Amino acid sequence: MAQRIPRDESLSRVHGVGALFSAAYGNVGSSIYYALGVTAAFALGLTPVAFVISGLIFAATAASYAEATVMYPEAGGSSSFARHAFNEFVSFIAAWGQMLNYTITVAISAFFVPHYLAVFWPALGHSPGDVIGGAALVVGLAALNIRGTEESSKLNLVLAVADLATQVVLVGIGVVLVLSPHVLIDNIHLGVAPSWSKFALGIAVSMIAYTGIETISNMSEEAKEATKTVPRAAGLVVAAVLGLYLLIPIVALSAMPVVHNTVGSGYHTLLGTKYADDPILGIVENLGLSGGPTEILRYYVGILAAVILLIATNAGLIGVSRLTYSMGQHRQLPEGLRQVHPKYRTPYIAIIIFAGVAIITMLPGKTNFLATLYSFGAMLSFTIAHISVIKLRKSQGDLERPWKPPLNVRAFGFDLPLTAVFGGLGTFAAWVVVMALNPSTLFVGTGWMILGITIYVLYRRNQGLPLTRTVKVVTPEPLGVEEVEYRSVLVAFEDDESFSPEMVATAIKLASKRRRGIHVHSMMTVPTDLPLDADLPDAEGEAQRRIEEAKLIGGARVTGHVARVRPGQSGYSVAEEAEEIKAAAIIVGLRYRGNVPQYDKMLQTILGERPCRVIVVSEPPDKPAGTPVVAFAEVATP
Repeated sequence: MAQRIPRDESLSRVHGVGALFSAAYGNVGSSIYYALGVTAAFALGLTPVAFVISGLIFAATAASYAEATVMYPEAGGSSSFARHAFNEFVSFIAAWGQMLNYTITVAISAFFVPHYLAVFWPALGHSPGDVIGGAALVVGLAALNIRGTEESSKLNLVLAVADLATQVVLVGIGVVLVLSPHVLIDNIHLGVAPSWSKFALGIAVSMIAYTGIETISNMSEEAKEATKTVPRAAGLVVAAVLGLYLLIPIVALSAMPVVHNTVGSGYHTLLGTKYADDPILGIVENLGLSGGPTEILRYYVGILAAVILLIATNAGLIGVSRLTYSMGQHRQLPEGLRQVHPKYRTPYIAIIIFAGVAIITMLPGKTNFLATLYSFGAMLSFTIAHISVIKLRKSQGDLERPWKPPLNVRAFGFDLPLTAVFGGLGTFAAWVVVMALNPSTLFVGTGWMILGITIYVLYRRNQGLPLTRTVKVVTPEPLGVEEVEYRSVLVAFEDDESFSPEMVATAIKLASKRRRGIHVHSMMTVPTDLPLDADLPDAEGEAQRRIEEAKLIGGARVTGHVARVRPGQSGYSVAEEAEEIKAAAIIVGLRYRGNVPQYDKMLQTILGERPCRVIVVSEPPDKPAGTPVVAFAEVATP
């Protein structure tokens, strides 16, 4: 959107390839810090092969996500694809699987943070220190998210680059000091170490190292030239992780080879036993470096891994809150679950519930269980994404696709994407393997899906809604307003009472999808007996929270700032702000007393000043739930 002042110019920049890549790699790259050890425990000497096979499946999955995301550049990933390809019920199944992913992301990332911080305090490296530390981290981040704290995209970018560079350096040192083809060959005992069933499970579990591609889909609405940037960013992520996730296991198994158990039968590697909970630290300690460099690397990797996993934990909580709100908007979950905190205006019920579920799954301290349960939800969502792409090729084959992956064949009357076929078969097979070889994962995962479907069916029946039709809570239909995209939209809130989700939803409908075109002007009134810059933390906090809730609804398309105004001057403040940022439209709310609309002083002033088109959103207090919001406009003369 147009800028208030030059120093805010960065707020209007849309995401390019670099931003999309760094965000996605930040999510995917964090998983190697726990996926490597868990995979090695199953796949032993075939761990590099397991990563290659799962990496190829991931590449096919990234291709399906890129095609569908470019076709429908909206947040939601597999849930959105399923909605367009099938119906709301299938969309819910995909979304509920994603919810499991986010919850386990919180649990497994938080659980591994103490293990890497154990370089400073060894008690964190084992039970109960790791469980207590992980649970405390989840509680702390949940509290911060309830208060509306946001992650820093700039910090994530720096950490993603640092993480990538660190992994490259470790691989380089490992190749020079410990890489041994002879050792790698001796590590393999086909059918024995690992057994074929363990190898299959290793492939399924190693898929957790590649999850995170949904990030690009969720950022697509803010992507510059999505038809080009989304596929390129996905391709860069695939190239980076495929290369590193082949070399890192090779170096690790050269440094920590597979050996026969000293007691009993069977084989093991320290990578999957002693260092299962901190595999990257295991690589550092077994590179053969002298004491000083090893200790420096240990502390550096410990800090970096803990910070990246902490951010992954927070990203999971943010994902839970956003996904819950989205599911509530599509009438997939009861209103209570997406209830917004009256003071902080964040979906605190969802954050508390799913943070609690994450802590419960963490309590046994079983990393294998967390990894397989994560794989259960991820493989289900990925499979639905692949099937949705195939279905869209058949049902909407005549629609133009700005980007399609290679390897398409004409079959069954449409262009069949072989990447989706291969990826779908791979993710479905991994899903089946995880359930077949892990009764506990089968029981918990199936129970999770049954619980979700039961909630969905009962809620829909209670609301008198069909199970398969898409019905949104907020579907604003502006009257008297041309169906055009506004370059920039200013949404004005005078106080907490004036805040309305319908106003933000109207802005989302009307603002250009190609930029951050929604700006929230949240005002706090400063009494005349105080200086305008007086310290009023409570009032300023309330004004800032209105911006946070608008961002929760509209995502990264929403920017905002707090404006200090004198009593009676709010209308002029809005008009001046609209002129300063060159807004194409202003959205304000119409208040009611009983059933009588109240044209307050702010609204009268804005309509009198009319620096641009003014859209007034009206929500009568006695309207039935789900009734479209009425809006009307006053056209300003330039």
